[in-house]
Amino acid sequence: MTQRGRATRPTGRPRPTGAPRGDLAARRSRLRAVIEPVVVAAGYDLEDLSVSRAGRRHVVRVIVDGDRGVSLDAVADVSRAVSSALDAAEEASGDIVAGEYQLEVSSPGVDRPLTLPRHWRRNVGRLVRVTARAAVPEQRAGQPGDGQVTGRVLEADSERVVLDVDGEHVEWTYAELGPGRVQVEFNRLDEIDEADEFDATDEAGEAGDDIDDIDDEDDVEDEER
Repeated sequence: MTQRGRATRPTGRPRPTGAPRGDLAARRSRLRAVIEPVVVAAGYDLEDLSVSRAGRRHVVRVIVDGDRGVSLDAVADVSRAVSSALDAAEEASGDIVAGEYQLEVSSPGVDRPLTLPRHWRRNVGRLVRVTARAAVPEQRAGQPGDGQVTGRVLEADSERVVLDVDGEHVEWTYAELGPGRVQVEFNRLDEIDEADEFDATDEAGEAGDDIDDIDDEDDVEDEER
């Protein structure tokens, strides 16, 4: 998970202690009203927004994501844009978060549960584990029941997802699925490393061929002389 944090300037106003939960929920709603349009304008989705207490200050955590992921530079850009929007909102209508607070903008980690169609769409090709209604093909033939399924996401649209489960393509609607979890595949990481080494070997071989060609040209020149 990439993360950039920025501590905003303290407001200098006294912060009431023991603020009720309802007040915190109201502040979170006000924060979303300011932050979400900024994130959407930048071309991303606001995946999560939370406000927590850390000692004498609050921490505002913003999770953003997009179809092509979110780079470190993009996280920094969004963080600056959100910070500016919050400053402008506070200057116009007063403090949104009482007292000093810290803003943290980040992209979701691999442990983020897949709960929305866009989450599944963005993870096509990945191996996931999910609780599914009528989990196995035999159950789908007529026996009800839920169970854990591990499969690779082949397709995902606004209504359903197709998984490759042990070589069989199985389709579920989102209503039949619980939150999915992306599985880390170490063997795939090894394959990527091997591919990189192979490419490097090829490049070295090509470079060596070029050197041999240069040596041959020098030999021809010597013979001509």
